[in-house]
Amino acid sequence: MSSKPNLSIIIPVHNEEENILELYERLYSTLSLPSLIEITYEIIFIDDGSTDGTFEEIKKIKNSKVKVVRFQRNYGKAAALSCGFKRSKGDFVITMDGDLQDDPNEIPRFIEELKRYDMVSGWKNKRQDPISKTLPSKVFNRLTRFITGVKVHDFNCGYKAYNNYVVKNINLYGELHRYIPALVYWKGYTVGEIEVEHHPRVHGESKYGIERLLKGFLDLITVTFLMMYKKRPLHVFGGIGILFGLSGVIISIYLIVLWATGLKIGDRPLLMLGILLTVTGAQFISLGLIGELITNSRNNDDYIIKYDSYELENGR
Repeated sequence: MSSKPNLSIIIPVHNEEENILELYERLYSTLSLPSLIEITYEIIFIDDGSTDGTFEEIKKIKNSKVKVVRFQRNYGKAAALSCGFKRSKGDFVITMDGDLQDDPNEIPRFIEELKRYDMVSGWKNKRQDPISKTLPSKVFNRLTRFITGVKVHDFNCGYKAYNNYVVKNINLYGELHRYIPALVYWKGYTVGEIEVEHHPRVHGESKYGIERLLKGFLDLITVTFLMMYKKRPLHVFGGIGILFGLSGVIISIYLIVLWATGLKIGDRPLLMLGILLTVTGAQFISLGLIGELITNSRNNDDYIIKYDSYELENGR
């Protein structure tokens, strides 16, 4: 068994066969610098269901410090990061993309900043992407900063660094990787930011299209709701239910008083409204209780692993 590393580098990849070996060479060169000579490391590739030769390219790397986990199919970046977080052993954890756009030379700066913050997010201020990607990204980041209150310029930058205790305490699924700084901040950890070098993509194609804008907005609603009410869904649904139900009860009492004085109430629209509000209120409260049951029973590991070098190392 190898000794515990100081640094874990997690790289989710999907159809990046042309970039793998060059990325490894760049990483190896950076990790061999005098400033990092005392740092022991592991590089964890998460092959997120690639359909090209990505997995075979990773297997060509002859270095026991390189680990690879291969998913049965493409589950998305959040699942890949979650898997990598669970397997990371280093005191420091760095995530980066596998498209050669993130510069490994930023790693020493990230590690230095982790002495001040629990998490450090990269900021691609001079982004080497077309305006069709940069303009929507700016709008998205401004909106996210406004709603979450987290003062980070580039939420969706995959180049980030964490102290290990942070990644062990955040839960990712769906598309929530876009909001990691908000998730970390709401956990009570400190979040810093550094401007990072961003290179143009040379090989392969971007895996994100225009559809991510709608998904991003919906995920923003999701993450805001989860952070405020994930552990107490009854509070939001129950609050709405009480409001509706109480309104229905008040209307019903008013109509009962009218009925007691001899007035007919059977043909009044207000009667139907009172009944509707009362029933709707009961349904919202029931929905909140069901949410509480789901919150306390759900397992979010929604991925299947096809190959895991960790299992082989441990003889399982």
